[in-house]
Amino acid sequence: MSLRLEMLQVARVAPTVLGEAAELVQEFLRGQQNADGGFNDRGGKSDLYYTVFGLDSLAVFQEEPDLNAVENFLGTFADGDGLDLVHLSCLTRCWGSLGKDRMPKGLRAKLLKRLEAFRKPCGGWDNNLKREHGTAYGSFLALGAYQDMGKLPPKPLRILQSLKKLETPDHAWNNHPNLPIGSTNPTAGAVVLLNNLHLPINANVGQWLRARLHPQGGFVAIPDAPMPDLLSTATTLHALAALDVRLTEEETDRCLDFVDTLWNAAGGFHGHWSDDYLDCEYTFYGLLALGHLSLNG
Repeated sequence: MSLRLEMLQVARVAPTVLGEAAELVQEFLRGQQNADGGFNDRGGKSDLYYTVFGLDSLAVFQEEPDLNAVENFLGTFADGDGLDLVHLSCLTRCWGSLGKDRMPKGLRAKLLKRLEAFRKPCGGWDNNLKREHGTAYGSFLALGAYQDMGKLPPKPLRILQSLKKLETPDHAWNNHPNLPIGSTNPTAGAVVLLNNLHLPINANVGQWLRARLHPQGGFVAIPDAPMPDLLSTATTLHALAALDVRLTEEETDRCLDFVDTLWNAAGGFHGHWSDDYLDCEYTFYGLLALGHLSLNG
């Protein structure tokens, strides 16, 4: 199963948790699509990155946006020339979401060729063309993009070699080599990558991730961070599920309460307690977190 489908499968449990609020979330998501077919970034402009989350969030509810408009929006980026790895991966995922019948002939091969330009000698990928090493985030994006096109990258086991260079002494990962402590999202990304590729994972990482649980619920992005955030919460729950590590009932309730504090009656989710914006990205992470917490209970 692809990385995208692994997340969608869990997030599709969220509407049962939301109950009557599910319709408000759907209305919010519908309102994020612009006339040009793309979905709003935080400035109100269409953006490939937010379009990925808009499409996937609507897919949670088994709903399709105006696909003809989305196709026209994607067409403005042609074969992705000039895009960084993040947006190139997003363009690839969006086409994968629409289906191969809508994709222009020959586009898949061109997109995958461009992805390889971001691959590093270590076997991983990174958004920065000048950087010599890959990151967990870059490799997560690239593997997902290949899978969205129904492919695996050349020599996929080289991803393991790249991740080995990113391990930290505290049994976690970071996005740069030789760092003393791990970071939550790179660690969660590495776990999900290795699990998806059916590769061995250090058993200690589950406890490292659990230790990032904030006293008020949710997970923090780095050790000793002052507040939890929705991205770190969703990715950690996703990684813990891959490791078959469960929260206690009390921990699950705390996390549910945390996610509830980030939901807004306008239908979307905030990223953290100091975040004034609502967007498709954090709304998807809210749905993913709710799905995992429901399954954990």
